[in-house]
Amino acid sequence: MEIRSLSPQEIWNKFADLNAVPRPSKKEEKVIEFMLNFGKDLGLETIKDEIGNVIIRKPATPGMEHKKTVVMQSHLDMVHQKNADTVFDFSTQGIQMFVEDGWVKARGTTLGADNGMGVAAIMAILESDTIEHPALEALFTIDEETGMTGAMELKGGVLSGDILLNLDTEEDDEIDIGCAGGIDVTAKRNYNEEEVPEDTKAYKIIVKGLQGGHSGMDIHLGLGNANKIMNRLLFEGFEHFGLRIAEIDGGGLRNAIPRESFAIVTIDKIHDDAFALEFNQLASAIKRELETTEPGLLISAEVAEIPNKVMELGVQEGISKALYAAHNGVYRMSSTMDNLVETSNNIARVFIKDGAILINCLTRSSVETSKVDLANALRATFELVGCEVSYSGNYPGWTPDINSPILKVLKSKYVELFNHEPEVVACHAGLECGILGQNYPDMDMISYGPTIKGAHSPDERVNIASVEKFWKFTLEILKSIPEK
Repeated sequence: MEIRSLSPQEIWNKFADLNAVPRPSKKEEKVIEFMLNFGKDLGLETIKDEIGNVIIRKPATPGMEHKKTVVMQSHLDMVHQKNADTVFDFSTQGIQMFVEDGWVKARGTTLGADNGMGVAAIMAILESDTIEHPALEALFTIDEETGMTGAMELKGGVLSGDILLNLDTEEDDEIDIGCAGGIDVTAKRNYNEEEVPEDTKAYKIIVKGLQGGHSGMDIHLGLGNANKIMNRLLFEGFEHFGLRIAEIDGGGLRNAIPRESFAIVTIDKIHDDAFALEFNQLASAIKRELETTEPGLLISAEVAEIPNKVMELGVQEGISKALYAAHNGVYRMSSTMDNLVETSNNIARVFIKDGAILINCLTRSSVETSKVDLANALRATFELVGCEVSYSGNYPGWTPDINSPILKVLKSKYVELFNHEPEVVACHAGLECGILGQNYPDMDMISYGPTIKGAHSPDERVNIASVEKFWKFTLEILKSIPEK
């Protein structure tokens, strides 16, 4: 089925237009130009701020002038993840979409429904001459996925709206009133390379086939982390057979649970048969442990060319132990909201090669002190083995307000439209509301969206029926905005 023939066509046409434009995080030049041209072609006031955010203003439709001004907000960038065997250039190509079993998916890459569905909905409303709405300020931020840069750099006074609708959550029966903050924890160190021992055999160790996913929204699901699995394999190989590491390349983006890891290692030939036997036994054990959550997990060891050098022995032992000790996954559940992850960490990237070690983590928490506590625990772990540890990309959470006036509007309209109560939640992802609230503390904020699964992975998909529900809900919300 053609994407543009799906209902509601207003959104799907705009989503198809948007997904034809390359828009990976940090490389948003083309999509910024696309959005500026879109607003100007509609004859609407359209500006780009100093950092690259695009703001498009549209006056209220007749009879709605007395309503409060609404900021509709989504981010332009998308996570650029692809399967290892997919040939695709996110900086030059548009996303290749298809329909399957009631979902829209992409061929071997992330789909960009996060947050393209929100962007498409706002575009459809800006373009329409029949939809009723109050005065609108459409805010399209940049670089949400790799640092929240657009939201952080949006100056106070640029927006005049009273209410912010953030269209960036991923369950169509949820209304979000809070989110986690985050901080990047990066460990680095150099090491000396040593000659490869004589009479050795080299292997390429492969961990792949994991589901991956959003390192906030999916962190509680018990999914496998390729970096932790790889380290477990290498640790055991060293403990029992003196395995030596030449290089490791695992994971990718800090906000994606790692799906793949690759390592080049050597083993003394005398231990080769025993190593192969124990490796296969351990691989089978790990797959059994994860068979429910990770049925596609593949672990293998292939004979490889002997590398030129291996890691310095002492550093290898230390970094392997540090990676084993470093916390990954849920650290603490919330004591104030049921089933909410309060604090977590994702060991997102491990890269070891040519005398340099790089480890990237993303630590999240809805409680600032807990976020700092876990970040400090990670820092201590890696500093104990000689790493230099730095913090970056620190952003605040969004504190829930159960008395929010716009929350009351959304709850009422949801029940009226769908005949059941919505779930009012806070999420463990990083939404831009908390950051935007620093310069706009009096703005009443809420977040909602259609159902999206597998965000930040090539399994990302958006439910077609939920987009129709999301669209219907949005139009009713705009009609029901309170008076000034």
